[in-house]
Amino acid sequence: MPCHNQQMNSVNSGQEHPMKQVRFASSSSGGGGGGAGGGNNNSVGVSAVLSSSGPADDSTQPLNQEHLGPQLKLLPLNDQIRELQTIIRDKTTSRGDFVFCADRLIRLVVEEGLNQLPYSECTVTTPTGYKYEGVKFERGNCGVSIMRSGEAMEQGLRDCCRSIRIGKILIQSDEETQKAKVYYAKFPPDVYRRKVLLMYPILSTGNTVIEAVRVLIEHGVQPRHIILLSLFSTPHGAKSIIQEFPDITILTTEVHPVAPTHFGQRYFGTD
Repeated sequence: MPCHNQQMNSVNSGQEHPMKQVRFASSSSGGGGGGAGGGNNNSVGVSAVLSSSGPADDSTQPLNQEHLGPQLKLLPLNDQIRELQTIIRDKTTSRGDFVFCADRLIRLVVEEGLNQLPYSECTVTTPTGYKYEGVKFERGNCGVSIMRSGEAMEQGLRDCCRSIRIGKILIQSDEETQKAKVYYAKFPPDVYRRKVLLMYPILSTGNTVIEAVRVLIEHGVQPRHIILLSLFSTPHGAKSIIQEFPDITILTTEVHPVAPTHFGQRYFGTD
């Protein structure tokens, strides 16, 4: 990471190291700004990939979200996000660095998730008496974490919204049928009137999230009022959720065939 206290190779060492080529998303592939909060900007789904001179394996390259519809929103990719993703995926990463980088990535996803919530215009008076035209959150939002890995995202949400209410759902696979089964669910009593930030860091098959959304619907929540916050998703996981609930919004940093399913164990130190 740029903040790491790493020893740099001396320029006078006489050793030459092969340069790695960096391939960035072309500026002509889509609109300039926007990203996850800016509608259907396909350019944000293209990853910057560090590659050597060898051929790339297309089967493991990150995918663009254009094939999955506008319900899937990706954070605008930059070098900081790309490095956080790399550190989290690296099996040699220490748990301390893993948690630190995961918390940073969670915070970025939460901040962008808040951009998906409704605002209203307001006018405030500055200490100098100037009238400032701004915005404020509409009331009626809550978070719901899917235990246990979803609980890793709760603090990031509380850091941004100190008084937000957070519900919980515990879903596990049935030992006999291997189907997702709800064991526990507790929400704010008026959850049906709220916009819900559903938190689950890794979307692999999508089955757990689908079952969680069904529980929320049973409690009166409309799918169009659910924003799923995730760090990593597989194409299959995102597609399964969108096919089941076309009105749901999914916000993630990457859609890739290989998801870091070790996330929960590494984050909570149970690996």
